[in-house]
Amino acid sequence: MNKKQKGFSLIELLIVVAIILIIAAIAIPNLLRSRMAANEASAVGSIRTITTAAITYNSTYGQGFATKLVQLGGTAATAATGLATCDSALLLDSVLGGADPSKKSGYSFSILAGDGKSVLVGKCATPASTDGYGALAVPTTVGTTGQRSFCSDAGGVIRFDATGAAFTLATAQCSAGSGILGQ
Repeated sequence: MNKKQKGFSLIELLIVVAIILIIAAIAIPNLLRSRMAANEASAVGSIRTITTAAITYNSTYGQGFATKLVQLGGTAATAATGLATCDSALLLDSVLGGADPSKKSGYSFSILAGDGKSVLVGKCATPASTDGYGALAVPTTVGTTGQRSFCSDAGGVIRFDATGAAFTLATAQCSAGSGILGQ
């Protein structure tokens, strides 16, 4: 029986496996960087949304800025009724405005009240800050889910910190950080 054997030799299979591993070694770090960049872009968009919601809250209820994300978003019960109140303004979606702090796309979001001056607005159970706020986005795991942290205050300017450190508020404004987004 002199049949020619068909198939791949062991050497050929090892070469194919080695090529696949080399391609994976090149592609995986790029994929992780792309995911981190997408998380950062999502965080910036969410900060913009929180800033718009906070300014809308202030102009709607007239006595200050929300001190919790739940005030800007709302509970499931409030969302079901569709009736916005100063404790549940329904200005944010349930992911971003459903908890303090909320987590979305590898970032943790929260609001810092201004310099501690707060008042109860009308029949609200949660006080509002009369001297500003800071919307914060901090990576859940620096270097994996995101590299930079972000902050926006009542001025609407988004600042970032390249180290991923959380911002603080001084005179109701975000601390300096590393720079201003877009510059």
